[in-house]
Amino acid sequence: MQYLSPYSQPTRYGFLLVPGFSLTPFAAALDPLRMANRLLDRELYEWVLLGETKHPVTSSCGLKIKVSALKNSGHLDTVFVCGGIHIEDRVSKPIQNWLRIQAKKKVNIGALCTGSYILAEAGLLEGCRCTIHWENMASLMEKFPRLIVSPVLFNIDHNRYTCAGGIASMDMMIHLIARHHGTTLANDVAEEFMLERVRGQNDRQRSPLRILLGGSQPKLAEAVIYMEANKEELLGLEEIAGHIGVSRRQLERLFRKYLNCSPIEYYKRLRLIQARQLLQQTSMPVSEVAISCGFNSSNYFSKCYREQFNYPPSVERRSALTMN
Repeated sequence: MQYLSPYSQPTRYGFLLVPGFSLTPFAAALDPLRMANRLLDRELYEWVLLGETKHPVTSSCGLKIKVSALKNSGHLDTVFVCGGIHIEDRVSKPIQNWLRIQAKKKVNIGALCTGSYILAEAGLLEGCRCTIHWENMASLMEKFPRLIVSPVLFNIDHNRYTCAGGIASMDMMIHLIARHHGTTLANDVAEEFMLERVRGQNDRQRSPLRILLGGSQPKLAEAVIYMEANKEELLGLEEIAGHIGVSRRQLERLFRKYLNCSPIEYYKRLRLIQARQLLQQTSMPVSEVAISCGFNSSNYFSKCYREQFNYPPSVERRSALTMN
């Protein structure tokens, strides 16, 4: 297979490892770059592993990785902060200052797993949409209430790249490869890693509501579970409220306070996410997908789908067929 790349020079990535970093998201981000180089048989990407000092950095599973000190990073196009456990204790002034300097140089700044916490501490996520692993989402939003945090797998907002971690790092990197070098190469990289499909930045993390709410709102969690079990035959708000033993007004207050939306908006979002999965994973006609997710009108379904994902369901179906 011949690939055409518009880039004459390799893109240089820096991976800043902080103590206790998670190995899986780091490896899942790095390996697609290696594979892209291998498939093209030339260096599309270069990378350097960095630490606050020159001493090896130990991952959360005890593996020690050799690194270069920040002062020896050289030119970078993009830097990713690789976070992990106890991220609140890993923030340091030298790292924050170095990241701010890179941002002033117009270097793309990103984070894997809990690395977003360090970017937030450095003031580098203000005004940008971002994400973080679901276990740390509530604490991030509590400490930085002005941040725009979304429970998606990864978020690319201008030159800020944040990722929830895990294998979602691979999804994000393949997305970036497609942006830089085209979908053909990106699809082939995905196939090498035996991915059935590459998830996009509109795909949400599976965030247990009990974690996001700290287990303090059992009525709200019960209402969501009831909604999830009834996506085809729509429930009325009075029925949902009665099922969990609260008034309709109290139900609306719970959703607005803890999920920042109305019950109707949340219910519709659940059904649209279900529809997206059906479009990606089945051959059901779009009209049948609409009905199975509680939309009586195909036109209304398409309108809601576009509002949620920024493109119509027909594009989703074509994209799924291409990836398969």
